[in-house]
This record gives sequence, structure tokens and C-alpha cells, in this order.
Amino acid sequence: MEELSGTVLVGRSFEPIRGRVVVEAGRIEAIEETETTSTDIVLPAFVNAHTHLGDSVAKDAAVGLSLDDAVAPPDSLKHRRLAAADRADLVSAMRRTLRFVQRTGTVSCLDFRESGTAGARALREAAQAVAIDPFVFGSGDRSVLDVADGYGASGANDADFTDERAACAERDRPFAIHAGEPDATDIHPALDLEPDLLVHMVHAAQEHLERVTDQSVPVAVCPRANTVLDVGTPPIRELLDHTTVALGTDNVMLNPPSMFREMAYTANRFDVTAREVLRMATTAGAEIAGLDCGVIAPGRRAALVVVDGDSDNLAGSVDPVRAVVRRATERDVKHALV
Repeated sequence: MEELSGTVLVGRSFEPIRGRVVVEAGRIEAIEETETTSTDIVLPAFVNAHTHLGDSVAKDAAVGLSLDDAVAPPDSLKHRRLAAADRADLVSAMRRTLRFVQRTGTVSCLDFRESGTAGARALREAAQAVAIDPFVFGSGDRSVLDVADGYGASGANDADFTDERAACAERDRPFAIHAGEPDATDIHPALDLEPDLLVHMVHAAQEHLERVTDQSVPVAVCPRANTVLDVGTPPIRELLDHTTVALGTDNVMLNPPSMFREMAYTANRFDVTAREVLRMATTAGAEIAGLDCGVIAPGRRAALVVVDGDSDNLAGSVDPVRAVVRRATERDVKHALV
């Protein structure tokens, strides 16, 4: 049995209570209000709703390039680097990124893994030595579903993904697709595939938002990567008003997979509350992937992060949710129970 004491951010509303979380056999046994001298802040572990972990072999290589030159298939810098990477080097690079992700409080990444079945297997191998289980959206033909958790399509303008979508339906696996990143032309075709997750939606207009609501499709947004690639800013406020929105960090070659940086950027740049941002970084991604975490509640998986509320950075903060979202960094993490 383990007890985590301090200010606990409880439930979907992240209601701060003074007390402790009791953990037994990897699950939350109880949440108890009680007097405590601990200044720690206990929150749900993060779920990074969109990553490209394979890009760990080429960190910062694409900074300053356009979207097409940086990441567009099949001939961008990203895909040339992936094709040239030695498998052992690729696995090692992804494992090191996963160690960073784990240490900084992320319990899972919803990863778009390139290179078909071989790519999905490489990510599984990278995760073996790390206490984190990435949710793998595979690529290539439908056989990748023998290894991956779902299918991740590059975009409706890149290829016809009808067969892969059908394969996901047959196997009851999620189908995710990039949409609305360079422009809006691929959003309606992506929605025609009836996806389980849309990624980016930078150029979503009202007609797209209405379809998203009608089809109940969640969206993963990656505002820092959108800024680096200069493709625009996603309409996060409007998306939140229409559907579930989760937060991702996108390509490792562009930005570190830090949910603290992503939360602070989102909170400072967009018309959103700190609680909405924290929900995007925890609960939303967990719900999209069907993970039993993202909320501190009895019976749930004990995927938790303990932040030092008395660190030199956070001491004096008057609101624990704002402190975590707008101010905290990886250096403030005392313990990640993932």
C-alpha cells in the first residue's frame, strides 16, 4: 500500500482537496480528506494524445522547414531520415524519449508509428524496458493491425484509406487521421471515413465543426508544432465547444514531448481555462484511447504525478490547477507513478 499526501486534484473537475490518495495493487483504493502538512500536488498522469516517436532519430533536424519539406510523406526530411535509420539506433532513440516521457509524468502516448509492421514492432521493442505502454497507431497496409492498437492515416489527400478504415471496423480498432493541418481541403474527406480521432484541425471552419459534433469525433491538437511549422493555430475554443479535445506534442523532431510545455503554451495562447487545459492533457487522451486513467477516483488505475508545490518555482502559487498548468516544469516533478 502507498499513500500520496498533499493537495489532490480529484475527479473530472480537478477539485482540490487536502488529504491523501491510498494506492493498493496499482489502483486507487481511496481518497481521504484529512489534515496534512504536505505541500505536494497530486494530479492524474498525462496522456500525450499525439506523438511521432520515430522522429527521435532526427531531433531538431526539421526546424525552419515548411510542413511539406519537414514531414509530408513520402519524400520529406523526416521520411528520408526514418528510411536511413539503423533499426537498433531507432529503437534506442525511441526508448530514450519514452524514458523522458515516463520521468516527466506521462503514462501513455498515442503514437502515429511510420514504417508499417516493422515500425510498430520497433516501438513495442523500445517500450519493453520502460514502464510506459504507448498506444500504437500503425501505418502501411491493414496487416499492421496484427501488431498495432489502431491505424493512423497521414491524411485523406495522401492516399485512399478506405480499406484500412474497414479493417479497423472489422477488428474493432480505432482509426485516426491527420486533417486540416496545411489547409481545409482534407477535412471533409477525412470525416467521410468516419474516424475515431482527428489530429490537428488547424483550419476547421463552422461546417467542419458541425460535422465533428454530429459524428462525435474527438480531436487531438498540437499547437506548439503548428507554430513551429507555421501552419496556423487550431480553433481550440471552438473545438472544445463542439467535441472532446485532447493535447498532443506531435513530432519529436520539432519539440520535446513535454506536456508541461504544451499546457503552458495552450493556456497562455488560447481562450481556455486552466482546468480545460489539464483535462485536455489527462482525461481526454485517456478516454480516446480507452485507458483506465486520467481521473483521480476510487477504483481507477493509479497513474499519478506528484508535483512539489513548495519548489522554488511553485511556492506561493494561490491556485494548484493554475500552478500545474501554467507554471510547473519537469523539474517540479517529485514522483511519477505510471
